[in-house]
Amino acid sequence: MTDPTVTTESADLLAVADRVLGALAGPGAHLRPDQETAVRALAEPGSRVLVVQATGWGKSAVYWVATAWSRARGGGPTLVVSPLLSLMRDQVAAAGRAGLRAATLNSSNIGEWSAIEASLANDEVDVLLVSPERLANPGFGRRVLESLAGRLGLLVVDEAHAVSDWGHDFRPDYRRVADVLQRLNPQTPVLATTATANARVTDDLARQLGTSTTVLRGPLARSSLQLAVLPRMDPLSRYAWVVEHLPELPGSGIVYTLTVADAERLTEAVRARHGDDPALRVAAYTGKLDAGERERWEDALRANQVKALIATSALGMGYDKPDLGFVIHVGAPPSPVSYYQQVGRAGRAIDHASVVLLPSAGDDGVWEYFATATIPRRDHVEKLLATLGEHDEPVSVPALEAETGLRRTRVELMLKQLAVDGAVERTQDGWVASGQPWECDQAHYDGVLAVRRREADIMRRYVDGASCLMQLLQESLDDPDAAPCGRCSVCLGHLPEPLRPTASDDAIAAVRGVLRGETHVLETRKMWPGGAFGARGRIPAHLAAEPGRVIVHADAPEWREVVQGVLTHDAKPPQELRDAAVRALAGWKDDWAQRPEVAVSLPAAGLTHLVRGLADHLAQVGRLERADWSPAGDVDTDLTSADEAAAWRGVLDPTPVADAVAGRCVLLVVDASASGWVVTVAAAALREAGAGRVLPLLIHRRV
Repeated sequence: MTDPTVTTESADLLAVADRVLGALAGPGAHLRPDQETAVRALAEPGSRVLVVQATGWGKSAVYWVATAWSRARGGGPTLVVSPLLSLMRDQVAAAGRAGLRAATLNSSNIGEWSAIEASLANDEVDVLLVSPERLANPGFGRRVLESLAGRLGLLVVDEAHAVSDWGHDFRPDYRRVADVLQRLNPQTPVLATTATANARVTDDLARQLGTSTTVLRGPLARSSLQLAVLPRMDPLSRYAWVVEHLPELPGSGIVYTLTVADAERLTEAVRARHGDDPALRVAAYTGKLDAGERERWEDALRANQVKALIATSALGMGYDKPDLGFVIHVGAPPSPVSYYQQVGRAGRAIDHASVVLLPSAGDDGVWEYFATATIPRRDHVEKLLATLGEHDEPVSVPALEAETGLRRTRVELMLKQLAVDGAVERTQDGWVASGQPWECDQAHYDGVLAVRRREADIMRRYVDGASCLMQLLQESLDDPDAAPCGRCSVCLGHLPEPLRPTASDDAIAAVRGVLRGETHVLETRKMWPGGAFGARGRIPAHLAAEPGRVIVHADAPEWREVVQGVLTHDAKPPQELRDAAVRALAGWKDDWAQRPEVAVSLPAAGLTHLVRGLADHLAQVGRLERADWSPAGDVDTDLTSADEAAAWRGVLDPTPVADAVAGRCVLLVVDASASGWVVTVAAAALREAGAGRVLPLLIHRRV
């Protein structure tokens, strides 16, 4: 007998849901109660729904079903604001399986934009996915958002925690979603989804969406995840641990690192040990990869063609591989939010996945850098605004970098933040000042910084293992169902098999040897900085240095003892550093257009004994003449690019070495630098003094 309480419309909705879910998850799949509640709410004009559920719960199924139901009733297309290219590709594929026509406009498919926009105008697209950056693009706003005005069927904000004040930590452009909400037809339903929102952020999101927002929040624990924290170890030992344990980890997975350099170094170490074994193939996945390479490696991991991707946070939110068997962290992310997002990649459709954190005492310094890196400095912002104000026409980012002397990444971030605040505007030709005054909201920035440091404190508690690991993550996200999991390394009182707390001495020594043999190219600067330096534009060829080499890159773990020793406290170079310098030159010589004839030492960081000792050794081995060159004063390297370059020019008089370098190819040995300006300015000075080519060898590239 038919249930009289089930209306025909309700039955039709459930039929649509069963069809969509059957295509996505297999026959017999049905909406969960909260999923059905969300879909029914979104069927009402002007509704606002916030879904906070664990990774793998099926949040995307809500908007695919809601879209299919809306389109079946003649509704307009759905606009999904999604943060990552990998997430968009997965969503487009999922929408296709659900019988929906989906398309995306992003930086990797610019050539397809016109055709997609035409299909959208002809109502031939059911779902359009865009990044938050597209919302800030004036062309997109004019062509796409205006064309959707009045006929948008549903707006979806994925990873919606970024719209709240946590968005300052992710992408300023995400804050533009609020502007889109205001421009929408008030009858357009809005769905916001996230797996990582504590009570404060949930309340903030609900307030931004509207007072009548339906909030659906579920438990965040994942029974398939077995969390473990190892004892703290030094960075090199962490690399060796991964190299040794990779064959024992279940299935395929992701190894997360905190920096691009870590991802690349660890990849080399694993390949050196397991390179001939196709079952242990790995690849580095970072923001440096182009879109095609990212997609290729994502697909390779999904198809189990690699054992692991060794990745930064570039491979994070939304990457979907249901049978991902493990997630390893070589260093913890700076917040439980980031950590929960990343570990949530594992164990979505399998009963057991291993999640392991390898902590180190040095992680705290990385956390502090991440905490402060995106906080704008008042003097930098005022300098940028003043520079924009000097121009009547739009100014490009490279031009602003040259005129202000600020790093390009810093300029780009500040422009986005200022655009959200209304102080600047982006046009097709560049950036202009809006004329609206900018006020430094120091209280807001102090609050953001305080939140980040509190989150870092939570991660310290996680590393210390003071309580159940899953419970601590749940509590950090205000999950009311937080409780001991009974299966993490804290609850068990020991590491689960086959995990061991340390790497072997042999593995550590092998990794050290591999990493010390790496080649690090020193890409010299190509442009003068302008500003206080005066000259701007491309450095003339007759003043430029050749591409150089770096022996110790940043905080390279294979050189930890050397960095803490002679690279901090000046002394003659140890044998291992002398050997590494000789190896660097031996591997470099095939790229020389001319063999060096004289080695010139330059103690830019004051490490006189170190740099002269190394130059002496190289001169002896390579039968080179020698010359010592010293700055005429100290330079504060905590300056803008233009100011630092100008300062080096003021203290680097080449007269003392002019006779030694005249007409010769120079091997310029410099002790340490972070910006590289001392190398660029010194090379130009030597060439002005009559030197031929200048080949820079930097002992330590600092960060």
